[in-house]
Amino acid sequence: MWLLRSLPRRWLGSAKVTTWVDIQCPERKFMSAERFLDTNILLYACDLDAPAKRAVARTILEEASIRSGRTALSVQVLQEFHVNFVRSGHPVAEATSIVGDFTSWMVIENTLALFRRGLWFQSRWQMSLRDAMIVAAAESSGARELP
Repeated sequence: MWLLRSLPRRWLGSAKVTTWVDIQCPERKFMSAERFLDTNILLYACDLDAPAKRAVARTILEEASIRSGRTALSVQVLQEFHVNFVRSGHPVAEATSIVGDFTSWMVIENTLALFRRGLWFQSRWQMSLRDAMIVAAAESSGARELP
């Protein structure tokens, strides 16, 4: 489990401190989510070949369903899930239906401001753009936990 607390506090923002993301991402909702879900959690929940990972992922999704207002994911996560789920042999209609279910949680939209924030994370922390965009979306949601 990766906690966003490992990043410098001045870049995570809070209701008391104005940060770059507060200015560049006015759609940001403070403390809206506790947990941001990455694509792997969604995929492992459907993976019949990895029972241990599936059990953990399903527990996380069950908790998210119970506390739906405290869980977030992004359009990027939904896209990645859809592509990989279909690639693993499932029908497009099934993937589309599941994605629809996932949209009951808070969904962070792809925006230019979010992309710029992702580029900053990529440069600052030497991570892939994919991971940097996940961190930027998690930050935008207010989440402090990224399992």
